[in-house]
Amino acid sequence: MINLATFREALHGAPIVPVLTVTKVEYAAPLANALLSGGLKSAEVTLRTPVALEVIAEMKDAAPDLVVGAGTICSEGDVDAALKAGADFLVSPGTGPELLKSLAYHDGVILPGVATASEAMAMFEQGYGVLKFFPAEASGGANFLKSLAGPLPHIDFMPTGGVKPHNALDYLTLPNVIAAGGTWIASPEEMDAGDWAGIEAKVREAAELGKGI
Repeated sequence: MINLATFREALHGAPIVPVLTVTKVEYAAPLANALLSGGLKSAEVTLRTPVALEVIAEMKDAAPDLVVGAGTICSEGDVDAALKAGADFLVSPGTGPELLKSLAYHDGVILPGVATASEAMAMFEQGYGVLKFFPAEASGGANFLKSLAGPLPHIDFMPTGGVKPHNALDYLTLPNVIAAGGTWIASPEEMDAGDWAGIEAKVREAAELGKGI
């Protein structure tokens, strides 16, 4: 796993983190290359397919400079498997007591999922200063995070869930948002079609969102 400084460096100027559901291992290398070529430096691979762990390893092999994390971390088994696959960071949709115990054994970048102020405060008390806000739009969106910036300025967020090109800047311009996760950049259908050029074009558009922020 990487440290938080390295993670923040990868997000500097490229704060969109593609959230990827990849169904075939052979998509890993062209996908990783499309992300780097398009100007994004990080990605989250969800553990929602049987090949997700292999995909993480293959993406790291194909593009060592790409910061590749594992998403949908829900159990101790997920934590162990993702780290063995070489995941640079871990992201959970929420954080129950048992998962929290498992995460506590590991250093590195871990973004526990939260959806309320109380959950954010609880995770900060456990030592996590950067959190996943999920599902972002359904939980109050950018206005909710803006309202937290005053009382909780010491906590940063990566909103995911409903973040799209038309509203990404609403999040990215907030002082307590370091990145935003987006599923629109590479859909399973585009990967099945082998449309790597089309994916790279969307990556370039996403990378433009972070310039000048």
